[in-house]
Amino acid sequence: MGGMASTNDHPGERAAEDPIRLIAVRETPLSLDEVFRAVGDDAAGGIALFVGTVRNHDGGADVAALGYSCHPSAGDEMRRVAEKVAAEYPVRALAAVHRVGDLGVGDLAVVVAVSCPHRAEAFEACRKLIDDLKHEVPIWKHQSFSDGTEEWVGAC
Repeated sequence: MGGMASTNDHPGERAAEDPIRLIAVRETPLSLDEVFRAVGDDAAGGIALFVGTVRNHDGGADVAALGYSCHPSAGDEMRRVAEKVAAEYPVRALAAVHRVGDLGVGDLAVVVAVSCPHRAEAFEACRKLIDDLKHEVPIWKHQSFSDGTEEWVGAC
């Protein structure tokens, strides 16, 4: 399970021809059902889904408001990251959607999902996908705290 793509010659084990089913940056609320449906594949034995939500605190401070903004290249960068993950793991299908704009506590900020032949691969690929999206895609978070202070995250 070392993150390498499967070399098994059984058709059910090979990655789908175009595994990237959904990539989007949206100003509208995200749908778990849409992302889950996008990664459905009869040859997948495991689907891993990650949901990032807006929490009410960060670094010990109470979050009063939060907004996400992005560079115009964010969608293309999400696709690039998704292609890397699909090449590294035996991905049957992959989806990633990130929200921008003003969000409230509890709102969905990002939803990613990966289906693979086996659960361990799905977990690994999903974790790689969300970690790389967070570190490589130009999406920035602006937090306003209840004490009046503000902070940009990921904008440096």
